[in-house]
Amino acid sequence: MISMTGYAYREKTAQDLSLSIEIKGCNNRYLEVQINLPSWLSALETRIREIIASCCGRGKIDVFIRIREYNLPINISVNKNAANSYYTAIKELAAELNLDEKPGISSILKMETLLSSSIFEIEKNRDEERYWDNIKPLLIEAMEAFVFEREREGKHTEEDILINLGKIETSLKNILVFVPATEKTLKDNIKTRFEELLGNKIDESRILAETASLLLKYTISEEISRLTAHLKEFRNETEKNKRPGKKLDFLSQEINREINTIGSKSAIIEVSSEVVTMKEALENIREQLRNIE
Repeated sequence: MISMTGYAYREKTAQDLSLSIEIKGCNNRYLEVQINLPSWLSALETRIREIIASCCGRGKIDVFIRIREYNLPINISVNKNAANSYYTAIKELAAELNLDEKPGISSILKMETLLSSSIFEIEKNRDEERYWDNIKPLLIEAMEAFVFEREREGKHTEEDILINLGKIETSLKNILVFVPATEKTLKDNIKTRFEELLGNKIDESRILAETASLLLKYTISEEISRLTAHLKEFRNETEKNKRPGKKLDFLSQEINREINTIGSKSAIIEVSSEVVTMKEALENIREQLRNIE
């Protein structure tokens, strides 16, 4: 079994950049991947999703990719139209405030304003493939650690599920011991009622007929047979299916239905006690299954 909960973090520092990848996972009905990376690397998102989907079947997975660059080559160009407009506006402002009469102030104002304006268009030279060459191996390494954590937690969860499954199987065996007693209990109850009403004038065939009628209503043989089959299939899924979450969730619903029916038909207190034990164990199983792929 594989848990949907996991965490991994990896980082590396190259000559001109530092890179970190953080992966978090929690339970979800389907596979939902949220990727957080710099906007200028959005073209790489599809490749990242493919790597994650190849490792995970279900769960909500958040991936954070952070990059810090050093000595990045840039190109700077000047928007000449904007520069001329700024310069004209600054000259008019300087004349209005008589700044031209104050040596140095006007030129400083003009230079600082121009430098802080949007007349300079900066373009950073980024090669997506170069970044991918750094991101891909680190992402694969982080995903391997993430999958390892999910498998480790899944193993512990599987052990707990199988312990509770064993409790249900044991209770079912105990119930089988009391099945023959059901008919006798019903027959004795009916006979007692007839004696109370008719005294010694008892029609044995009438008692048998009433017993047969009640057995049709209260027998649990079919429920036991179906429950046995569901439990066997449940155990087989845990052994053969690496990602059995959806199938086991369905089977647990069927198991719950049969247990409830057995409880509602039970006429023996020992059977009712075993039903309570099975319900408690099944609830623990269903709680654990919420986090299994």
